[in-house]
Amino acid sequence: MKVTIWNENRHEKKNPAVREVYPDGIHGAIQQFLENEGIKAGTATLDEEEHGLSQEVLDNTDVLIWWGHIAHDEVSDEVVERVQQRVLNGMGLVVLHSGHFSKIFKKLMGTSCDLKWREADEKERLWVVDPSHPIAANIGQYIELPKEEMYGEHFDIPAPDELVFVSWFEGGEVFRSGCSYKRGQGKIFYFRPGHETYPTYHNKEIQQVIVNAVQWAQPSASAKPVYGNAKPLEAIGTK
Repeated sequence: MKVTIWNENRHEKKNPAVREVYPDGIHGAIQQFLENEGIKAGTATLDEEEHGLSQEVLDNTDVLIWWGHIAHDEVSDEVVERVQQRVLNGMGLVVLHSGHFSKIFKKLMGTSCDLKWREADEKERLWVVDPSHPIAANIGQYIELPKEEMYGEHFDIPAPDELVFVSWFEGGEVFRSGCSYKRGQGKIFYFRPGHETYPTYHNKEIQQVIVNAVQWAQPSASAKPVYGNAKPLEAIGTK
């Protein structure tokens, strides 16, 4: 399995506080813990040619992880279309935190993907609401993060095929924080935590969820569907 971690990598360049938390970028932090689990992982960033997501890169990617925030509009529509086609053809997609507003997630969901938010150093408790789901493997009843950005309902997404996590925040809001979908032959998982100024991706339980999501989202070995005009399998009688 080959994973590509896409990160716009803008906060790390502009904000010393983010650089302190993620000196190798958010993509670098995720790459490190995936590789520690024996998963082959490469990275791509916004300012690379074709945003690092050429057709060749995508054709050799089994699961794409996406983190973006302040530069969604700078992502080329051509690249978004390319990613969408790969998802429909079976590539997995794991969308993290503010990637909910990315062009690719909104295109695949068909909704605004809007929500409430607040930055107030709040405790977040992510409750496991589907303990039998593979993405919740090796996670207890909940994950507790001492400080995170709040996302609150209503989250304008289609009803998830499967809901794995629901968050509660110190200020009182709740949020659907772990949502799975299928689009075409591809699997999609949205996972909420990961504001850039907090060390969320250094948390072992958050890392476990992302490792689980990557393993869940990888393409299946089933044959691709056949479309178009089809010859009959049996003789068709005439009246």
